Amino acid sequence: MECVECRKRQTLNERAYVCADCGGLLEIRPGGTLAIDFGRWRSRPLGVWRYRELLPVEERVEVVSLGEGGTGLHDCRRLARSLGLRKLRVKNEGENPTGSFKDRGMTVGVTKAVQLGADSVMCASTGNTSASLAAYAARAGLKCFVMIPAGKIAGGKLAQAVAHGAKIIEVNGNFDDAMHLVVNEARRPRSPYLLNSVNPFRVEGQKTVVFEINDQLQKLPDIIVLPVGNAGNITAVWKGLKELKHFGLAEKIPRIVGIQAERASPIADAFKKGLDYVQPVAKPETVATAIRIGSPVNWKRALAAARESGGLIETVTDEEILQAQRLLASQEGIFVEPASASTIAGVQKLVDQGAVRADEDVVCITTGSGLKDQEAVMALAEPPIKVSPTAESLAKVMGLEPGLVYAAFVGAFCQTNCRSAVAEAGIVL
Repeated sequence: MECVECRKRQTLNERAYVCADCGGLLEIRPGGTLAIDFGRWRSRPLGVWRYRELLPVEERVEVVSLGEGGTGLHDCRRLARSLGLRKLRVKNEGENPTGSFKDRGMTVGVTKAVQLGADSVMCASTGNTSASLAAYAARAGLKCFVMIPAGKIAGGKLAQAVAHGAKIIEVNGNFDDAMHLVVNEARRPRSPYLLNSVNPFRVEGQKTVVFEINDQLQKLPDIIVLPVGNAGNITAVWKGLKELKHFGLAEKIPRIVGIQAERASPIADAFKKGLDYVQPVAKPETVATAIRIGSPVNWKRALAAARESGGLIETVTDEEILQAQRLLASQEGIFVEPASASTIAGVQKLVDQGAVRADEDVVCITTGSGLKDQEAVMALAEPPIKVSPTAESLAKVMGLEPGLVYAAFVGAFCQTNCRSAVAEAGIVL
């Protein structure tokens, strides 16, 4: 582990989150060479642990896993046409065991916690982190404590943490207040092992999303777009891309585009102003609860990812996010939480501005399932259409002639019952 500020190094087997000298974040650096049997690698199932040689966990260590990774990379042709693109794919991280990308980091982080002899783990969370940590802690037999901002967490995410037996602690404040509490607690001797994205092992697991994209496409796209809150994921994506190039597994590095919600956008504001620091947002507000963060821990590395890759950090409004969520669900059958839909909204905005060309190959990483945050969708949903239990009433709302509805029903009924009768008689057709 190496400090990103002063470059001081520490061993992998220390319980450390920041540099003991300067307080800078720690990053795990790969060695100069690796002995990888790619035939053996590709024989493994697609998922986080396919890439074990590129993860800082010894071969002898038993991993804590729920089958994370291996998520779909969906070719979204209808949506691409709607946005003015020739090629758009969605890497849907909502297909992970607890419904979000956090599982990639937790499998590595909780494995490390067990190796270090921890008997408990903790995090601050807007929802997805708490759900994931609670599940992996349960799998490992560890006690789990999660700090959540009071009244600022989606019910579906909180329900997961409760079901997995975590101790839920509500902080009378926002996510940044909860994060401040757990970081301070982590400094105390014998405290629970901290598994927010300040933990360098979390980043290691999350970087595997780009390893998978590279394997699924047999190349890397021109642009990778992802939501940005605390900025751990954009940090992980950038680290993974650099490692692919470092080890000769990819020829080019895509442009990285991060998307923030307009009223929770300290990193985007700094990027647009050309600043080398961020001005925290005191009271971040957005329907995208997973990225409702005003003082992100990984802001410096997020700015570096965008600038060094030739990418950018953009903002979108809540209205644009919700429109994009409906568009992705209605055109491609992929239901994601609002934070994830910010990527689709961001691509639409950047295509309109000319910052993304129609002929560029774009991959959007959607980070969480829509089933985790249903309140935002239902608040804007039209009420169900009520009908009487008659063919005429149904035909009216469907825009059909009553006779057509009746004929279709009778045909389906007779076909089903005729098949049953033939089967009961033992007749072979």
